[in-house]
Amino acid sequence: MSIRDWPAGERPREKLLQQGTSALSDAELLAVLLGSGVAGADALMLGRQLLIEAGGIHALLADPAAHTRMPGIGPAKRARLIAALELARRSLNEQLRARTSLQSPRDSGEFLRAKLRHLPYEVFACLYLDNRHRVLAYEELFRGTVDGASVHPREVVRACLKHNASAVIFAHNHPSGVAEPSLADRAITRSLREALQLVEIRVLDHLVIGAAEPVSMASLGLI
Repeated sequence: MSIRDWPAGERPREKLLQQGTSALSDAELLAVLLGSGVAGADALMLGRQLLIEAGGIHALLADPAAHTRMPGIGPAKRARLIAALELARRSLNEQLRARTSLQSPRDSGEFLRAKLRHLPYEVFACLYLDNRHRVLAYEELFRGTVDGASVHPREVVRACLKHNASAVIFAHNHPSGVAEPSLADRAITRSLREALQLVEIRVLDHLVIGAAEPVSMASLGLI
């Protein structure tokens, strides 16, 4: 039985329009994006297979191009999935830039969590701010493995000067899901702060992104 033969209230597309996105599972939302299935598998089955193949929604969203090369997912369906993710990312960027200024860890935490939480490798990123704490740019500077990323203070200073930043917020993810700052995290934050003080750029925070809420090192008194 194809999805078209289901009762109207159970079809993912109609269910979304009648009840809203919160009523749909991850697989049902993917089914709406996919639009149709293939012989032997409807769109919902394809959505479930995608989640199994990728290992979950976060892994799928981290790199949809890598996880959508499976039977039934042709160029058109892959393009829709990749485009949907890019729209979500651009929306987050737009929301962040629309803020008058960043005043608390919560202001930047949601954006950085969406950018970094799902990645299977460690990334060190920077939010560059002007003297009123308005966002100038976001950039991922260093990429590592599950064991860590090498962060070079000289490169961070150079990047801040390139963006003409007056202040900066650092962030990195822990693929393990545990967001507790490590001794290495504290040490590199001190080194970066000392290096940036020489060029009069303030380090406002260093957020550690894990499975739960981001941990602010500034809130812990570590900045």
